[in-house]
Amino acid sequence: MMKNIKFGTDGWRSIIAEDFTFDNVRAVAQAVALHIKAKGEQDRGVVIGYDNRFLSDHFARAVAEVMAGNSIPVFISLKPLPTPITAFAIKKLGTAGAVMITASHNPPEYNGIKYIADFAGPALPEETDAIEENLNKIIETGEIKRMRGNKAKDLGLWKEFDPFPAYKEHLKNLIDASAINNAGLKIVADPLYGAGAGYFEEVLKELGCEVISIHSFRDPLFGGSMPDPVEKNLSELREQVESTGADLGLALDGDGDRFGVIDKTGKFFSPNEILFLLLNHLVKTREDLGRTVARTVATTHMLDKVAQRYGLGVRETPVGFKFIGQCILRDDSILGGEESGGMCIKGHVPEKDGILGAVLVTEVAATYGRSLLELQQELFQEYGKMVSGRLDLPVPADEKGIVLDKLKNFNPSSIAGQKVVKKLEIDGAKFVNEDGSWVLIRPSGTEPLFRVYVEANSEEQLKGIQKHIREELNI
Repeated sequence: MMKNIKFGTDGWRSIIAEDFTFDNVRAVAQAVALHIKAKGEQDRGVVIGYDNRFLSDHFARAVAEVMAGNSIPVFISLKPLPTPITAFAIKKLGTAGAVMITASHNPPEYNGIKYIADFAGPALPEETDAIEENLNKIIETGEIKRMRGNKAKDLGLWKEFDPFPAYKEHLKNLIDASAINNAGLKIVADPLYGAGAGYFEEVLKELGCEVISIHSFRDPLFGGSMPDPVEKNLSELREQVESTGADLGLALDGDGDRFGVIDKTGKFFSPNEILFLLLNHLVKTREDLGRTVARTVATTHMLDKVAQRYGLGVRETPVGFKFIGQCILRDDSILGGEESGGMCIKGHVPEKDGILGAVLVTEVAATYGRSLLELQQELFQEYGKMVSGRLDLPVPADEKGIVLDKLKNFNPSSIAGQKVVKKLEIDGAKFVNEDGSWVLIRPSGTEPLFRVYVEANSEEQLKGIQKHIREELNI
């Protein structure tokens, strides 16, 4: 068994057959089982979901056997299940949590495990730390309990279920279904061969949309690419939107918790651009606004501008949707989002949901009857324009400490000619300038690189800030 299995910002991920093996998966499952039993919640059971990756269904059954071996009832899907629907099932069934087999948007050679807590959102560090402690003991002792599926079914510890019908009804209560129904939109849906295939299209069709599907079947190699709905992976979606005259192109990542958007004009909208549009729409159309808006430290400050206009507070969190989820739960946030494509709204489970995000984008297009590009230009006139970008700068593992030391002592009075008025260190180092532009530098939790996030008032200023940081930190 592998030692030092670590849960990162969104679970444990590793390469299949190298570290992501059946032995290690069973060890993690046993650690989760011990955690659930330590809280006295074993009778509530656990949901098990899995994506379209190689062997995901088999890994899910291995987890189920361990849970049953620990006398914890399991609710396992008969087919691949997106992460947000797995999370919703926790609330629907009242379980102690869920184990999701997925590596999300990572390359096809990876798989992973997410532990979703009983509140239906990503587990917080105190829970994943406890699971890791259990895991270290299991690795030492090798003690893992298992029960074969047939026996578990006979004992009532193994139940197969489909949470999708209930999820669809819940989703329709969060959106303006009549606006979408009346608009008769044509949409190209691209689940990128992931777990959202089928689910995604069914939701859109039931809302009255004409749907054209691409990449909507299981391919564990994801067409030779990554199931990540960023612009470089959506060229076929753009082509389909343009050739069919569709109103929108909507994509999901591998486990359906992130989304990507191509407008009818062929423009790709980054998550930062979409979150801004969505918040502006929600504050105009929802009666119960909530008190706050939540975003990670790396996410656009355009959200802050809308929040200020409508008297909402802003909650700024470390990177990781688990922190955003807590704002949805505890701080009455109308919307929570991150620049990597995760979002959620008030009234939903506190887990990022790409299907919900895509349907809300559909609602925006249906409500105003104009392209997203036109809507964006109108909002830029109202709020001012900001542009954002991210640089991923490789740094050898043995040099990471050197860069971290530089960053710790980096306290510039100005950046690219602008006076620095605030420094934040909730996750990496973030510097906010007098004119509202900002830069965040933080190490990746999973890769040997540093990420540099910049938001500026023009492309020219953005490039100037990036250049300044690279020269100052020599990365």
